[in-house]
Amino acid sequence: MKPEKGRRDTDRQCQIRTVSLHLGVVAVTKYLVLFGLTGETIKRFVAKPSDRAAVVRDLAESAGGSLESYYWMFGQYDGAGVFVLPDSHTMAAISLAATSSGAFTRFETHELIESADLTAIAERASGIAYQPPGA
Repeated sequence: MKPEKGRRDTDRQCQIRTVSLHLGVVAVTKYLVLFGLTGETIKRFVAKPSDRAAVVRDLAESAGGSLESYYWMFGQYDGAGVFVLPDSHTMAAISLAATSSGAFTRFETHELIESADLTAIAERASGIAYQPPGA
């Protein structure tokens, strides 16, 4: 694929990383999910402990993705997970499925960008003009 006139080769590096397969190309994106659990959900977990990462892994796999990591933590959130998914619609579907369970007080999703892509992103941004309203 040739870059558009005036674009740098680094713009192509800014695109979603892809894995070539014999049947085509599969794009994947990583998402960080921060979550807080309801008191009732935590109460049920303490009464009957189970491998929650396995449940979350099954959820990701049922949507065509995978769970890269899953952590419990202290602070504003009770835990975090990193999902590898085909696209943002898949992440949105997982978010709806999970939050509709009523088990969460918070469920925040953030797309993750590889640090190796930051230079190309910054170079692309330098070529985009923006003027705030009223300036």
